[in-house]
Amino acid sequence: MNPALWISKTGLDAQSKEIAVISNNLANASTVGYKKSRAVFEDLLYQNINQPGGRSAQDTEMPSGLMLGAGTKVVATQKIHTQGDMLNTDNALDLMIQGEGMFEILMPDGSSAYSRNGQFTMDEEGNIVTPGAGYLLQPQVTVPADALSIIVSQDGEVSVTLQGQPEPAVIGQISTVNFINPTGLMPIGQNLFTETSVSGAPQQGVPGLEGYGLIVQGALETSNVNTTEELVNLIESQRVYEMNSKVISAVDQMLSYINQQL
Repeated sequence: MNPALWISKTGLDAQSKEIAVISNNLANASTVGYKKSRAVFEDLLYQNINQPGGRSAQDTEMPSGLMLGAGTKVVATQKIHTQGDMLNTDNALDLMIQGEGMFEILMPDGSSAYSRNGQFTMDEEGNIVTPGAGYLLQPQVTVPADALSIIVSQDGEVSVTLQGQPEPAVIGQISTVNFINPTGLMPIGQNLFTETSVSGAPQQGVPGLEGYGLIVQGALETSNVNTTEELVNLIESQRVYEMNSKVISAVDQMLSYINQQL
């Protein structure tokens, strides 16, 4: 097989994966707390025909070698954990982390997952839960049935106003979790991430203290996807895909020419 055919084939595969990453970013441009992904490319092994620095004569060396590449591949997708914009909602259970940190969520199997989506609601018992599957926020906070309003301070203290009581009553404390390497977290869908061996252990702390972000009540963090940037990346990937296709077409014409003439 002509090497250019295989090299262009790897380019088509890589650009297909890149376009899949871009399409997922665009699909989640309105997802609260979503963190955009990017594909990481790597060139494949080289065929070293002449080694750089090899002897070309008794007293001379080759200043450069002859090395033919084997193409490219996508080796990883990285989550970019930059801050999204603030969306004011005035909903008491909409919470945004301004800065570093994630909410801890209790999964049905007893394990923990982590999220930047602060779009919370309450279950039938008054527990603060995620809106989709109803997973409990950790540490667990239960709002009394006779609560007139809910107040969440910037340091995560949750209090409610009750009928006949002049002062708000504290009912819980929301803590946030940091990771040494948040890029190493495993996205599992539902706006959730899980810990991996390369993310580091979760480090729980009080919002606003020691590098942990503040909690803003009545606001949500929007997706950090820049749609204009993604569309430009899409056009670039599409053009690279087309050029790799052109190479395959050109090589096919060259081989056809040889077959016809010999």
